[in-house]
Amino acid sequence: MAANRVGRRLGRASPARPSAAAGLSPGVSRTERTPSPGLQRRQARVTVKYDRRELQRRLDTEKWIDGCLEELYRGQEAEMPDEVNIDALLEMATDSERAKKLQGILESCHKNTEEFIQELLGKLRGLRTEHVLRRTSPSSQGGCGARH
Repeated sequence: MAANRVGRRLGRASPARPSAAAGLSPGVSRTERTPSPGLQRRQARVTVKYDRRELQRRLDTEKWIDGCLEELYRGQEAEMPDEVNIDALLEMATDSERAKKLQGILESCHKNTEEFIQELLGKLRGLRTEHVLRRTSPSSQGGCGARH
């Protein structure tokens, strides 16, 4: 009966992907099988280069910026800046420098941008630059970088 179930599973395998049990001799498990030369087996897990929580915060901030810019520039989309470079802002020494830079970027906006600027400065306080994220990655700390 188990053979019938295996046979049915093998019968459903798509022609593009050979079934997992193809090429196995009776009694040989998957872990004992050697891959064909020239074919590399993909690793089960991907190396994590960056702190996932920090990257999520950064992504959330970027999405928030995009949403706010769309709202601020509604009706004048052609005037909207291409991007607000978070790393350039983070590399500045003070919030007043960041605010001045943001005011320059948003000068074409006809709406009040002060609330957006203050809220963005608050969101930037906990973020690190992309350069720092790369430098503190597990692979650059001498570890193997793979998580199990």
